[in-house]
Amino acid sequence: MHITLYRKYRPSSFSEVSGENEIVKSLKLSLKNKSMAHAYLFSGPRGVGKTTIARLIAKGVNCLNLKENGEPCNECKNCKAINEGRFSDLIEIDAASNRSIDEIRSLKEKINYQPVEGLKKVYIIDEAHMLTKEAFNALLKTLEEPPAHVMFILATTELEKILPTIISRCQRYDFKPLDLEEMKSGLEHILKEENLSMTDDVYPVIYENSSGSMRDSISILERLIVTANGKEIDLKIAEDTLGITPSSRIKIFLNKILNENEYDIINELENLANESFDIELFFKDLAKYCKNAIVKKEIDIDKGLKIISTIYDVIGKFKFEDDKKLVGYVIVAEILSNTKQTVVKVVTTAQTNVSPPISSTEEKPKDKEKVNIKLTISDVKNNWNSILAEANNKRFSYKAFLMGANPVRIEDNNLYINYDKKYSFAKDLMETSEYSQEFNKIVKSFFNEDDLEIKYEVVGQKKEEENKNSEFFQKIENYFKGEN
Repeated sequence: MHITLYRKYRPSSFSEVSGENEIVKSLKLSLKNKSMAHAYLFSGPRGVGKTTIARLIAKGVNCLNLKENGEPCNECKNCKAINEGRFSDLIEIDAASNRSIDEIRSLKEKINYQPVEGLKKVYIIDEAHMLTKEAFNALLKTLEEPPAHVMFILATTELEKILPTIISRCQRYDFKPLDLEEMKSGLEHILKEENLSMTDDVYPVIYENSSGSMRDSISILERLIVTANGKEIDLKIAEDTLGITPSSRIKIFLNKILNENEYDIINELENLANESFDIELFFKDLAKYCKNAIVKKEIDIDKGLKIISTIYDVIGKFKFEDDKKLVGYVIVAEILSNTKQTVVKVVTTAQTNVSPPISSTEEKPKDKEKVNIKLTISDVKNNWNSILAEANNKRFSYKAFLMGANPVRIEDNNLYINYDKKYSFAKDLMETSEYSQEFNKIVKSFFNEDDLEIKYEVVGQKKEEENKNSEFFQKIENYFKGEN
C-alpha cells in the first residue's frame, strides 16, 4: 500500500519539525520539567505543523522513557502505539463535523474515565473555531478545571472565531508559515532519503505555491517526483507540472514593461494569448515575480509595487469580464500611465493656457450649415484596417478599446460602429474616455469629412440605458473616471 510522503515523513520527534523553533523549544522544556499545561491553543495557517506538534505532545506526556531533553523515546509501547495510530488515549476530534453541543456533552462524560493505556488522555480538537457557541460554552468549565489525567489541545486556522473565554483558559501558541530555508531543509531531507535530486531553482517555485505550508510543499514535491519519473527535478518539470508561467517569459515581459516599449508589450501579450497562456494567471505570476524581485533588490521598489498593485486592482475590479486578454490590455495601459489615474482619465497639463470665457456681449459665430456627407459604409469598411492602424500609432490602447468593433452603417452623417456583445466592456470604455473624441477626429481626417460623427452600439442590445444603470457598468465607469 502506497503511503504519501507527508505521512511517511511526518516528524516522530521534535527535532524533526521544520520551523517553529521557539515553540518547539518551549514545549520540550515544559516536558522536561514536567510542567505541561492542561490546555493548549495552537493557531496559524494550515499545514504548518499544529496537529503534528499536538501529537508529539501526546507522545511526550505518555512516553515511558522520556529523554532528558524532553524528546519522546519512540521505543516504548506508548510511543509505538501513537506512531502507528492505535493509541486509545489519544482522541482526535474534527470540530468541522463534530461541532454541536451534543458531541461536547458526550466528551465531557467520557473524560472522567481513567486512561486505558497511557499516563494521560489527550484530546486534540482540530478546526476548533467550527464549534458552535453552545458547544464552546459547554467546554468552558471542563477547560477551566479538567481532571488531572486529561489534556486538551485545540488547533485553529481562524483564531478570531474562538471565544475570548476559551482563549484565556488555554496556553496559546501562534504558528507562522515556514520561510524558504526551513522548507528547503525539510524537502532536502526527503529527497536524500528517497535518493532523488532537485535543482535549487525549484525550491522557490514550490515555496510560492505552498504559501509556507510544509504539508503542501511535500504534496507538491510528490507530484514533481511522479512527473520526473526518476530524473532530476528541474525548473521546466516544475513549471510544466504546476502549470506555472515559465520564468523566462515573465522576465521578457517585465523587461519590456520597464523599457516602456508599448508595441513590444502588446506583441508579447498577443503571443501569450495565441500560445493559450492563461492571461490572468500570467499577470498574477508576474506580480509574484515582482514581489521576489523587490526583495532581492532586482527592481526599483516604486516600479515593482506599482506593477503589483495595478495588476490586482484591475483584475479585482473586472473579475466578471470574460475576455481576459482585454483585461490584460487595460493592465498594461494602466502600468504605463504616468499617474495613478487610469488610462482613460483626462489629465490636463495646459490649463493655464486656456482662453478666458467669451463675453456674453461678444457676437456668437453662426452655426455651420450641416452638409450631407458623401462617404459610404463600403468606403469605411474597405479602409477600416488602415484606420485602426493609424489609431494604434497614436495610442496603443486603441487596440483594446476597439476590439470587436466594426462599422455597420451611415445615417444622417453618423457612422455607427457595432460591438459584439461580449466586447460591450470595450464599448463602454470607449464612450467614457477622451479617446472617443480623438478617434472621431482620426476618422474625419482620414476621409476629409468634417461633418462626420461616430456612434457606438452593442449588437442585440435594445435598451442601452438599462445597461448603463447596471451595477457592473457603474463600477467600470467609476473606475475609469478615477473614482475609488
